[in-house]
Amino acid sequence: MELILLEKVTNLGELGDIVKVKSGYGRNYLLPKGKALTATAGNKEVFEVRKAELMKKYAETLNAAKLRAAALAGKHVTIKALAADEGKLYGSVGPTDIARATVGTPYVLEKSEIDLPEGPIRTVGTYTVSVRLHSEVEASLIVVVEEEKA
Repeated sequence: MELILLEKVTNLGELGDIVKVKSGYGRNYLLPKGKALTATAGNKEVFEVRKAELMKKYAETLNAAKLRAAALAGKHVTIKALAADEGKLYGSVGPTDIARATVGTPYVLEKSEIDLPEGPIRTVGTYTVSVRLHSEVEASLIVVVEEEKA
């Protein structure tokens, strides 16, 4: 399936690129999310007309993400969780818990923006978590997991 990308997609291409993807990925993700158009002659003409508008929108979202990353620099959140004597958590701390901990702060994050490549946090301690605010902007957040006193 050939598609025209309407925004940068990580590991696929830039805005305006014509890419070949598997049909399921195109039909189930790229097209419904508005990240691409099918590469027909008519859509190529429509894209050329909208290209300046899309580039402007892309630049605005990139700048907004850079501002959020600057505001996030050096910030930390504290999460209290039940833990055993040796510091192992009963359960784990994942992206949802971290996003919930940022509510009420000036740097509220979405669950989908938080990246935990090694999986959820399972012990008490201080962790540096990667936050992907845009396809080109990544920031760090310090997550402090403390033992909750029952």
